Amino acid sequence: MSISKTTELQALKRVSDVVALTLKEMRQYARPGMTTKQLDDFGGELLSRFGAKSAPVITYGFPGWTCISINQEVAHGIPSEKTVLQEGDLINIDVSAMLNGYWADNGGSFVLGRDIHQHQQLVDASKQILQQAIHQIKGGVRIGDIGHLIETKAKRNGYTVIKNLCGHGVGKGLHEEPDHICNYRDPYDTRRFRKNTVIALETFISTKSTFAVESPDGWTLVGNRGGYVAQHEHTIVITDGVPLILTEKNEIWN
Repeated sequence: MSISKTTELQALKRVSDVVALTLKEMRQYARPGMTTKQLDDFGGELLSRFGAKSAPVITYGFPGWTCISINQEVAHGIPSEKTVLQEGDLINIDVSAMLNGYWADNGGSFVLGRDIHQHQQLVDASKQILQQAIHQIKGGVRIGDIGHLIETKAKRNGYTVIKNLCGHGVGKGLHEEPDHICNYRDPYDTRRFRKNTVIALETFISTKSTFAVESPDGWTLVGNRGGYVAQHEHTIVITDGVPLILTEKNEIWN
């Protein structure tokens, strides 16, 4: 969406605070021995307490309040009573919600406890690349140039990007124009970011894979070549200068 009124910005800030704080609290609540279902239920309770509705539930009928992907799962992981968190797991939590007709989206990967499997370097690269990309976005910048930046930074760190998972517009719905804000250079993408537009920008930085493929459960995505993926995501408002980061309270860069 494109913001045209102060009331719209205030409403977006409220829902963005909700998803950001839910993500932060879920990250802090996670511990070894807990199931992903327990972690998701905690997140669902937080959303309900804020008066918000889970975006994946009301949009897609997703079987969980949030998406929780573990280790070699790339995205859209289903919370389960059978999946028990372990020390050193690479965990991704993606929280999106609707509050009073406005939507926001954010996510982040982290290592649970001690980094016994050496995932932290990947996580840090994803965080840094998202931060660098966001701070290059302003009205008039080519969308494809940001994808080129993300892909170039990933390659310099020895990683690949997942090409079929992208950022997107958000605000009055979960996915809006501009869609397909990709993590790679598309020479045919001549679109430009527009001032006052709301987008969810996200990285998908991988150790091996370049595409995400669907698992037999019909939801969970895994890499086409295996390996691991880190994702970080903020909802932002594009300006003439540095974007306004609406979901900054998730503290994914801390």
